[in-house]
Amino acid sequence: MNFYAIRAIYRFEMARFGRTLMQSLASPVLSTSLYFIVFGTAIGSRIGAIDGISYGAFIIPGLVMLSLLSESISNASFGIYMPKFTGTIYELLSAPVSWAEALVGYVGAAASKSMILGALILVTARLFVPYEIAHPFWMVAFLALTAVTFSLFGFIIGVWADGFEKLQIVPLMVITPLTFLGGSFYSINMLPPLWQKIALINPVVYLISGFRWSFYGVSDVHVGVSAAMIGVFLVACLLLIRWIFKSGYRLRN
Repeated sequence: MNFYAIRAIYRFEMARFGRTLMQSLASPVLSTSLYFIVFGTAIGSRIGAIDGISYGAFIIPGLVMLSLLSESISNASFGIYMPKFTGTIYELLSAPVSWAEALVGYVGAAASKSMILGALILVTARLFVPYEIAHPFWMVAFLALTAVTFSLFGFIIGVWADGFEKLQIVPLMVITPLTFLGGSFYSINMLPPLWQKIALINPVVYLISGFRWSFYGVSDVHVGVSAAMIGVFLVACLLLIRWIFKSGYRLRN
């Protein structure tokens, strides 16, 4: 394992993160704070408790996931797209660095940025609403697994994209709507029976449900199913990325 190469890629990506703190940290935290003010305080005061949890506290896991998914994809996709755009990807491909080592560097940095953001949002949430974490270990585990998995997914998008506009298509047109429809602001048990079954098709439901369980011990889907869904998606992304590097898809031309 070439740890020097991994460290070099990781430090380069984290340095870029440090140069764009306003965009990478301040903007998502500010946006999430507005959600807490509008939904948690203004609207939440008129909504009763859900599963015995105040509405302001209930939406915390969903809001963290909303930012985590978007930022994980954006960080990872931009990280691999820029070497393609500038042509420095050929230096990486010709260097004595395996696909796994390059992946650990890029995805590790993207996941680290997302986890920092997630932690900062949780700290910010404390300013607006009190909450407790019933299972701290599983909260961190779900946070890390989700960040890594969707950073892998973002890496795939960055390889696939052939223009800056394509980097935003999936986060804006797919992930954000799925997150809003995945129980971020409500429990899917509040939906009519037919729509509950339709909601289970949405993969983000399992992410938010498992993450909410780690906070309050309640979930719309069994926590084991949530963890399994994340694991399956993670393995699928790894296999696809391995094929991308082996075949050179959109990397060597």
